[in-house]
Amino acid sequence: MLPGQFVVPPAAVGPGGRAPGHAAGGGGPGAAETTVPQSRDAPHCPPGAAMAQDRPSRQRAASPSGKPVSDIIRNLDGVSVIGGMLSNCIPKIKEKALNALNNLSMNMKNQEEIQVFIIQVCRTVESAPLNSDVQLAGLRLLTNMSVTSDYHQKMINSIPCFLHLLSEGTERTQIQVLKVLVNLSANPAMTRHLLGPQVPALVLLFDNCINRDILARALAFAANLKKNMNDEEGTMIEEYSEASVFFTLCRDSAPFAQRLASLLHHPDAEVKEQVVRILTQ
Repeated sequence: MLPGQFVVPPAAVGPGGRAPGHAAGGGGPGAAETTVPQSRDAPHCPPGAAMAQDRPSRQRAASPSGKPVSDIIRNLDGVSVIGGMLSNCIPKIKEKALNALNNLSMNMKNQEEIQVFIIQVCRTVESAPLNSDVQLAGLRLLTNMSVTSDYHQKMINSIPCFLHLLSEGTERTQIQVLKVLVNLSANPAMTRHLLGPQVPALVLLFDNCINRDILARALAFAANLKKNMNDEEGTMIEEYSEASVFFTLCRDSAPFAQRLASLLHHPDAEVKEQVVRILTQ
């Protein structure tokens, strides 16, 4: 798989039951991220790397009639019913609704119905208490819904919030929001939207002391943006403020360059691979 390349959710790849983000043969640097159907976080893996725990069973849950349960739920308008629970004011109900939609989002046909709730899910992530179960559940759903570029436009207005969570969130929140940002950054059409927000503390993520799962994803995010910038002609520097992501990562930033040089000595091969990817673009 090429750096930053998208992969297709399982319903579109045919037999084999591969999850979004896990193409045959494994992913490459900056490959699309996915979230396992579950109600709690699973062990995290670096961008583009497949873990056995991250792969849903090849056998889809089936009803006594032999039809996949997710298909029955969709055919009975269950997606709309579950989506309607996102407006419930009780956090636990909202969290369970988000987790249920996340489970269903592993199916492409279900994504076509779930996408109408993306803006509401983004608002839920923004308004939920920082690092709460509701916020994390929303980010897990957005991770799966951003595996392809089909629904990226619906998330544009929440990009400043996603980047803010990198500065304010716990490690769990940072890892989950970085999965969304890596997926968005693999889409060249999202580059300007990702480069504009002001995130002064972003450069602090590129440090040898940072959690390896956070560091590897932050580097994949930066590498995708750098590649998109190099591929794009006529970038107007005056569009961006000095505190923007653009000036932090793409405008020959001395602090960022110094941190990259230090990370070349990082013990993790994935981290070093991402650093080289940035430096050679």
